[in-house]
Amino acid sequence: MPDKKPENLHTPVLLSEALQFLEPTSGQIFFDATLGLGGHTEAILETSGNVTVIAIDQDREAIGFAKNRLERFGKRVTIFHSNFSEMKQVLKKENIKEIDGVLADLGVSSLQFDSEARGFGFRFDAPLDMRMDADSETPTAAGLLETLSQEEIANLIYLYGEERFSRRIARRIVEKRENGEPVTTTRQLVELVEKSVRRSPKDKIHPATRTFQALRIAVNHEIEILEQFIHDAIDSLKIDGRFVVISFHSLEDRVVKQTFQRLSGKCFCPPRIPKCMCGAKETVEILTRKPIVPGEVEIGVNPRSRSAKLRAVRKIN
Repeated sequence: MPDKKPENLHTPVLLSEALQFLEPTSGQIFFDATLGLGGHTEAILETSGNVTVIAIDQDREAIGFAKNRLERFGKRVTIFHSNFSEMKQVLKKENIKEIDGVLADLGVSSLQFDSEARGFGFRFDAPLDMRMDADSETPTAAGLLETLSQEEIANLIYLYGEERFSRRIARRIVEKRENGEPVTTTRQLVELVEKSVRRSPKDKIHPATRTFQALRIAVNHEIEILEQFIHDAIDSLKIDGRFVVISFHSLEDRVVKQTFQRLSGKCFCPPRIPKCMCGAKETVEILTRKPIVPGEVEIGVNPRSRSAKLRAVRKIN
């Protein structure tokens, strides 16, 4: 257990809004699919002395902090080291067939961003790891840059980072690799991206932000598993159960929005197709016609919340 206290320990994003849509009451069971440092779970447990939470996270270090934070709730919280793609397996282990609410905060935790060793951000020079589960055997970000072709790297950065200079960045990465200087640290990648990206005075983010986002998404397969997780969460809810998702970038939010729309019965098929083929089925009511975003006060206290978007649904069928 590290002795360094993570920043923003007491500032879970959009907390009051999440509780408003989850509506926890006595005797209910909730599932926190992204425990992180435990802020959202703590708030759910504090609403009633008889609410319980099953919580999972793939980061053992985060789980260590969260267990200390939630120790006072005893058996009302059960924590697993797992990925939200394994939600149904976790519930089966607990012999729970239906739950009253699900919360997923898809953002990278402050603990991960502030780590001096894991390479999620570029405040520190660190190995390009970026695995949310540091115990997994999946390739690190450095591993991807070492093995993928120039075209694959460019496509990855463009698709997951929406970076228009992706081809230039990929070319420089491969050139360094072929010269015996593979990109293995955050500082190396930042310097390379800064040389590749033409920055506009209007840009409010660091030029390397999109590339780092893209690599993190690719390493952790974040987009690939998200849609199936949403379906698993809805399947696991009782009728009238609530599902709240907080996302932090447009790719995640787009998947959440469109999956919720399809589950509310909206068909995405071309108009001339006589029969729906996209799987639209009315199983939820959308509670947030537009995403809920943080107010100025919250952004002032926690600047990392500025890109958060909350969407919520209620199971009806």
